Amino acid sequence: MAAMVNGMALHGGLIPVGATFLNFSDYMRPSLRLAAMMGVHSIFVFTHDSIGLGQDGPTHQPIEQLTSLRAMPGLTVFRPADANETTAAWREAIGLPGPVALVLTRQALPVLDPKQYSVRAGVAKGAYVLLDEPDPDLILVATGSEVQLALQAAPALAKSGTRVRVVSMPSWELFAKQPAEYRDALLPLNTPTLAIEAGATLGWYKWVGRTGDIIGLDHFGASAPGEIVMAKMGFNVDNVVDRARRLLHRENAPATAVA
Repeated sequence: MAAMVNGMALHGGLIPVGATFLNFSDYMRPSLRLAAMMGVHSIFVFTHDSIGLGQDGPTHQPIEQLTSLRAMPGLTVFRPADANETTAAWREAIGLPGPVALVLTRQALPVLDPKQYSVRAGVAKGAYVLLDEPDPDLILVATGSEVQLALQAAPALAKSGTRVRVVSMPSWELFAKQPAEYRDALLPLNTPTLAIEAGATLGWYKWVGRTGDIIGLDHFGASAPGEIVMAKMGFNVDNVVDRARRLLHRENAPATAVA
């Protein structure tokens, strides 16, 4: 399928799209690499993007696939948080010159209100603020279905006086192309940052810094209803709040003298 998509892109006259489960991107890797090498305008849609897949179990639940796609030079990857981010990502995919991967969830998600959030402009930059406080104590940055966890955890942290910024980061590649001033303003290195993504943690320290933390998965999933798997593996509001507070405590702890 992926080879045929590339062939149609090379022929011209249309923008071809192929789609399957994210876990099956492993079977497509040679053609994905060729698309990236040739810079052809192929679009690959990957669904069922996490352990939220549920009862199909570890063999069908992607863990490392998202990270491996991001590692491929020349491939732009989007993992949108909702229907509106998906629409914005599609607009970008149509206009980009090279291959694009759209990584989509199977879970039903709340929709971000475009009147409240600058979704279209934000997706075009790869990452943008959804919720902000002046001089935040903590940044929660997430992708895909986990963006809602960040938005839900922020009010709970605010109750204890923590000023929280929530950032949606649908595309690492587009964010990396933004001016340094934008990147540094959005994710300042001196602010404790907690990343939330239901996949491998490899690569996230580029964005959260050595002092940041990541709620991710560096092990395979399990067979159970999707919402149960997600909750049991730490993708729930209580765990986000707990990890955020532990990160803040670690950052605020007094330095210990070394003998």
